[in-house]
Amino acid sequence: MGTTMTAARARLRALLSTEELITAPGVFDGLSASLAKRLGFAAAYMTGAGVSAAGFGLPDIGLVSQTEMVERARMITSVLGDLPLIADADTGYGGPLNVVRTVREYERAGVAALHLEDQAFPKRCGHLPDKELIGAGAYLDKLRAALDARVDENLVIIARTDARAPLGLDEAIDRANLYAAEGADVIFVEAPQSLAELERVAAEVPAPLLINMVQGGLTPDTGAETLARLGFRIAIHPGAALAASAYAMLHSLAALRGAEAEPVSASPAGFFELVGLREWSELGERYREEARSWA
Repeated sequence: MGTTMTAARARLRALLSTEELITAPGVFDGLSASLAKRLGFAAAYMTGAGVSAAGFGLPDIGLVSQTEMVERARMITSVLGDLPLIADADTGYGGPLNVVRTVREYERAGVAALHLEDQAFPKRCGHLPDKELIGAGAYLDKLRAALDARVDENLVIIARTDARAPLGLDEAIDRANLYAAEGADVIFVEAPQSLAELERVAAEVPAPLLINMVQGGLTPDTGAETLARLGFRIAIHPGAALAASAYAMLHSLAALRGAEAEPVSASPAGFFELVGLREWSELGERYREEARSWA
């Protein structure tokens, strides 16, 4: 195992042992990773939404494969060096056996941490509607597989629940505590919808916590000082560079074309419209309708 990867993982573990909030900007290519390192962030976050959109021109609805994500992680860690990379591993790309391979491949790629979610495949961006979940028991099987699969004990396994939107905050907190009891190093409750909900998560889940600050998303924009006071340990900001760069490119290219840039909603759905969310959604609905017609 490379000394750089080991150092990055040990560095993240050391950061998690303090009371400080780790702010991790979203990175998705070599340039964004270079800038995060240059500016001295404590860690970076490989955003699945960013890799989907910037790397492949696709919305974040489960269209990018494990191998494509692993290759992107390998490139990003080579840029970051000993700066820890927290990586989106979606649902683990299948059942427990797929999760074992995912963890092994992400670990070989040099990530310091990865998160696995309890959505059904194909997943959706955590701040888009119509998410579906697997049962908590089925997710625990995948989490056990992930914990057993790591070779380096410093690799941080983050358990993410998307239960808030489809099942409510009580279920999200219940699942979070189940996942913590199973041995997840960090718990990620996706998309609390108010400061009061953030406070409940922090008070009722006695584990290191990660929060996802999505621009225009469901969770209110909350400052680092408040998050640290509540007890959150990691704040990821997947769109901090992604949205700014996309909108800057849109306006620059429109000016080059002698045209007006089209108005774009600041919401995650509005952003994904830039890479064909509507067309992909219509295609998915077409196949669902065809399947129902045979039922």
